[in-house]
Amino acid sequence: MANKKQSAGAIGAKLSEAEQDLLQHLEQGYQLETDSLGSDPVLRDPEADEVLRPVSANRNTVMALEERGLIAQSKSSDPLKIMWRLKKEKRRK
Repeated sequence: MANKKQSAGAIGAKLSEAEQDLLQHLEQGYQLETDSLGSDPVLRDPEADEVLRPVSANRNTVMALEERGLIAQSKSSDPLKIMWRLKKEKRRK
């Protein structure tokens, strides 16, 4: 578990606590969903069908992660929802 916290922290030291929390959940396999405007973030565990509403996260949190290039939109079967995924890091050689 310490490795997952460390990897989210290694992404950027300037991330807020809410941003780090969302990234940690995404790294653990949760899916991030928002409404079509990017509001009302919800974390869903597809294996346990568990839903979490992060209290400290809001639309600005999600948009900040997108602007930093840490998450990206993915396709959703519901046109009123946006699914978010972690972006793969570009490896430097």
